[in-house]
Amino acid sequence: MFTELVPLSLTAELFPNGVFRYAVGGLLVGLGAAVIYLGTGITAGASTFLESTLSYASNQSRFQRYRPSRDWRVVFTLGIVLGAAVYAVIWQGGAWTTDVQPWRLLVGGVFVGIGTRIGKGCTSGHGVCGVGSASKTSIVGVMTFLVVAIVTAQLVQLMGVSP
Repeated sequence: MFTELVPLSLTAELFPNGVFRYAVGGLLVGLGAAVIYLGTGITAGASTFLESTLSYASNQSRFQRYRPSRDWRVVFTLGIVLGAAVYAVIWQGGAWTTDVQPWRLLVGGVFVGIGTRIGKGCTSGHGVCGVGSASKTSIVGVMTFLVVAIVTAQLVQLMGVSP
């Protein structure tokens, strides 16, 4: 079906390993978000992980509001990290590595953290859970994320920046 919508040559260029793994991954992410919502009534999102984890060490009210849900948020976030690690070891033959310099990863992580707080959630949370629940705020947020990401990627490429 996907190849009917997109020419086969473009599909092969965009997805050299095929689209199956991405389709399965998307289905599993959606299923996971639905199971968490149906089981707990809470929208699955990792952006509150840090604040909920800080509730273990800090008595500030800002962090304590997540106290009732902090345990499952830790398990949820560890599951994301461990799931990626298991996938990399079993299907890719080793741990994930990158050619990106550590300082760039750190700076990027700080920007992502700031954007997550300003945007009141992460891109995947808005994209999977927000759009999935027809939230107008999330739909506008996802459109904004995409436009900014596309423009940024094009500018970075024009500047000749590489990992």
